[in-house]
Amino acid sequence: MKKTNPVSLFVFIFVFILFSSLSLSAQEPYKLPPKEIVDIVDTLPSPRVTISRTGDLMLLAEYGPMVSIAYMAQPMLRLAGMRITPFYNSRHQTTFYAGFIIKSVKDGSTKQVTVPKGSRLSYPRWSVDGSRIAFLRYTDEGAELWVGDTKTGKAKALTGPIVNSTVSSGFSWLQDSRHLLIFAILENRGNPPREPEVPVGPNIQETERKFSKVWTYQDLLKNPYDEKLFDYYTTSQIIEIDVISGTTREIGGPGVYLYADQSPNGNLLLVYRIKKPYSYSVPYYYFAHTLEIWDRDGKLIHLLADLPLADEVPMRGVPTGPRSVEWRPLKPATLIWVEALDEGNPEKKVPHRDKLMTLSSPFKEKPKEVLKIEHRYRGIEWLKPEGTALLTERDWRRRWRTTYLINVDDPNKAPKKIFDLSTQDRYNDPGDPVHTTTTAGERILLQDKDAIYLSGSGASPKGDMPFLDTLDLKTMEKKRLFQSSEGSYETFVDFVGKSRNQIITRFESGTEPPNYFLYSLRRKKRDALTDFIDPAPQLAGVKKELIKYTREDGVELSGTLYLPPGYKEGEKLPVVIWAYPREYSSRRVAGQVRGSPHRFTFYRNYSQLFFVTQGYALLDNAQMPVVGDPKTMNDTFVDQIVSNLKAAIDKLDSMGIIDRERVGVGGHSYGAFMTANLLAHCDLAAAGIARSGAYNRTLTPFGFQNERRTLWEDPEIYFKVSPFMHAHKINEPILLIHGEADNNSGTFPIQSRRLYHAIKGHGATARLVMLPHESHGYRGRESVLHVLAEMFEWMDKYVKKK
Repeated sequence: MKKTNPVSLFVFIFVFILFSSLSLSAQEPYKLPPKEIVDIVDTLPSPRVTISRTGDLMLLAEYGPMVSIAYMAQPMLRLAGMRITPFYNSRHQTTFYAGFIIKSVKDGSTKQVTVPKGSRLSYPRWSVDGSRIAFLRYTDEGAELWVGDTKTGKAKALTGPIVNSTVSSGFSWLQDSRHLLIFAILENRGNPPREPEVPVGPNIQETERKFSKVWTYQDLLKNPYDEKLFDYYTTSQIIEIDVISGTTREIGGPGVYLYADQSPNGNLLLVYRIKKPYSYSVPYYYFAHTLEIWDRDGKLIHLLADLPLADEVPMRGVPTGPRSVEWRPLKPATLIWVEALDEGNPEKKVPHRDKLMTLSSPFKEKPKEVLKIEHRYRGIEWLKPEGTALLTERDWRRRWRTTYLINVDDPNKAPKKIFDLSTQDRYNDPGDPVHTTTTAGERILLQDKDAIYLSGSGASPKGDMPFLDTLDLKTMEKKRLFQSSEGSYETFVDFVGKSRNQIITRFESGTEPPNYFLYSLRRKKRDALTDFIDPAPQLAGVKKELIKYTREDGVELSGTLYLPPGYKEGEKLPVVIWAYPREYSSRRVAGQVRGSPHRFTFYRNYSQLFFVTQGYALLDNAQMPVVGDPKTMNDTFVDQIVSNLKAAIDKLDSMGIIDRERVGVGGHSYGAFMTANLLAHCDLAAAGIARSGAYNRTLTPFGFQNERRTLWEDPEIYFKVSPFMHAHKINEPILLIHGEADNNSGTFPIQSRRLYHAIKGHGATARLVMLPHESHGYRGRESVLHVLAEMFEWMDKYVKKK
């Protein structure tokens, strides 16, 4: 027998201990969760449904399969705040449709729209009269424009692969339902610019006396080569095409166009043209641009505005000059827009923040001021009586919104206050006005005499119970026409016909998947229009309920509790608590119930809901309110989220459902930020999962989420809420997942990498999973399944088996 050399043994033990203590770092093959989970993830969702303007036809858009990681790995350009797929010459697409069905609301008959098998299609758009739909078909050569007849189902390609849908939508219907405007790739534009093999010099940016406090945008232009690529892929020629004859004509010249909107009389176009200089610090929608009025041949009739680069817009402010420019409905050719009276600065003290402006064809006079607006303009919705509209303003300081009835043609008529409430008050939310589309394609409010219709979520302590009301704008009297019954969830979709006696609703319950129904307001009965089935019947035994509980300081909380199939009362389960923090100014509003326990549960993508299939209890959407003055509420962010978590665990423990030693916590984005903070500042959870989060707030120095102070104004708070600064306190295992191509403002992939290194440096337990080619949310099938497998393995190891 050989004797062991003591020196060799020492070296062996030293090397073993050294390498055993090192964390593993490697690229691993994609994992799969259990087969039953894979089967559910691969099941296609029910079709997406829209209704024609006349309410007599339904369009069912059938989803295509989830894209693969091979598709995600194809070339993608990141330019000026957007992502472009070069061979489609379009925005980067990850959701496609495989086919369309047209269904009659009256008799239920259907027509399958004829498209080549295996097509990748965009979501279609109705013509104004509902006789046709138009959509893009993506091919290896580019995007083609197709049109389908809704009576016969026959479809045909109108163009070859020439559609440019980068900064624009690619195409739009004109009012006659026979012609379309197309943003087309330039003929003979040649090959893309080649990147210089040798740089001509350094890339330089310079600032002098400019106050440019901007968000940490991603995918921005970086150099002159990027500018050339931006021009190459975004420059288009506007073309009008006749869908019957196929004849085309060019309108105007080439340019970088965001949109070209037709006037109500059909004779003019409102054109948004992006121009140089471009910027390396803000996305394309802040670039210099002009707002032009063209005739239908592309001749410039009037230059409404020539606006400079908006890279000095104050935080939470707006650009100066005309914004939210649109054609006024029910007038031949009248423009309406707003302009800031406070230089776009929300911190500036002024009696009025905005002014409403108007100008009519032939645009020879000076723009006319309609009225001044006290707070920031949020939108205008037009009524049928000429000149009347609902205008909404928002006070960001109070988180308050007010809607007025105004008459833009009669300045002597004082605005009448219609709605006035907190933007966060769901219990008193009156609902949103119901719209209709005129024969000219104009969107106005649906109105019967003095009454408008309001469709709302119907939030209540029992959960959401959607409703449909009428509101008389003269008497302010409300009448309820429809409301979802308790124990189910049914929403108003649209009216059928002009009588207002029938509506289309979308009905679901905890055991019945969403389907569309024809509902009689007189008979209070419904007839089925669709028969979509449960995509995961094997999970029908999952138990679901809304639970309520109270924080130590009296703030009311709630969440949706899921228990696995076959759960027996008294059995104590490991639990995953999944949450996303939200800020509130009022304790009363913070405690309001959000959502409904009677909605059907879909198990899709990388949802945390799948934990119930693995023997866990799940408290989903566990309320995580942070309550206080909007300026200082983050001073107590950490204390409040810890108190929220403790209240949830105490409630579940009191119900006899959980083992409080086996609690996992998780969240995505701001929920990941919350998760890391919880693990750093309390020992209530055994482990955590943090997906696509930001953990070092000094990397978002001009604010984050709703934080209004900058890093330099209050460095202490940025340090206090940053889990990275407290990495030495994270002594529970944390799984960090992040897309390597995350483009969300603030959640740079380096955020997860740096937190992982900090935890590793303090000897704690962490796993970092960086997903190639994935963004803030994950789309590739392999990535989705891998994320589920990682989450199951992590919680099994550190929570279930603790």
